[in-house]
Amino acid sequence: MKTFKNYIWGVLLCLVIALLCHFLGQKIPVVGGPVFAILFGMIITLFIKNKSPFQAGIAFTSKKILQYAVILLGFGLNLNVILETGRQSLPIIIATISTSLIIAFVLHKAMNIPAKTSALIGVGSSICGGSAIAATAPVIDADDEEVAQAISVIFFFNILAALLFPEFGALVGFSSTSGEAFGIFAGTAVNDTSSVTAAASTWDSIHNLGHATLDKAVTVKLTRTLAIIPITLFLAFLRAKKEGNSSEKVSFRKIFPFFILFFVAASVITTIAVSAGVPSEFFTPFKDLSKFFIIMAMAAIGLNTNIVKLVRSGKKPILMGLCCWTSITAVSLLAQRLLGIW
Repeated sequence: MKTFKNYIWGVLLCLVIALLCHFLGQKIPVVGGPVFAILFGMIITLFIKNKSPFQAGIAFTSKKILQYAVILLGFGLNLNVILETGRQSLPIIIATISTSLIIAFVLHKAMNIPAKTSALIGVGSSICGGSAIAATAPVIDADDEEVAQAISVIFFFNILAALLFPEFGALVGFSSTSGEAFGIFAGTAVNDTSSVTAAASTWDSIHNLGHATLDKAVTVKLTRTLAIIPITLFLAFLRAKKEGNSSEKVSFRKIFPFFILFFVAASVITTIAVSAGVPSEFFTPFKDLSKFFIIMAMAAIGLNTNIVKLVRSGKKPILMGLCCWTSITAVSLLAQRLLGIW
């Protein structure tokens, strides 16, 4: 009961914002509910003097509710589509991750940015934002200040991506009749699942594509998320070698994003059910609930974003985040062009 009381006010706050933004998103689809939720969250948080009664619920919504949203997206996806998307996007994923990590390392040396902060920003930019940072921090023994700095930088560019990428996609000429190109772009060029889903949902809303872009983007993003495992193990190895401790161990429970297994399980259920004759429309309510959960998670992300504190915390990490973000965007576009996807 105590845990429920800790969560309830923050979850309710996100729910109220999400309901309003869901309505606004339907009225103004060119903006979309997720983007409205981010903006409203950022504005509302400036007027909350004491966030402690809401903080636990906000954190729960930004992490767990978002994971539930991704799991629900599994309903309606065929496993053959997931495997095909993974093969199609794998070269782009490898290219973008490599680019971000190399740039983070180079700027760490060139600008004298602390090694742990650089590692967190590089991993967060290249794999999956806050989740990758959370998995990496204990492995490299990063302190709270370093984690907060990295997450602030990542969230800032998450929000920019969610706001700007749908318009940018139209500007560069992505197809408006198919969500494939923009879905792959969002899944490989945006660093956090929250902003991937926001950008893809907005593209779907603008071009009346249903869930097509969102399905593609999330599937690509989940494939990319698996990179947490080798990257984190590699960092653990480096730390163990540096400290001269060959017995250094990493908890797989902290590294592996288990919600992916539930996403795959939902896809298996859907694949089997559709093969048995169940109409695909049966799973539509699950996907609609998923999109609403996404709006709730965007509200929580907005509530957790302090632009003033971000700017004051240091220009170098922000510049590193910008360089990683723009380079990933450029490499994703180039790779898609070379592979004939766009």
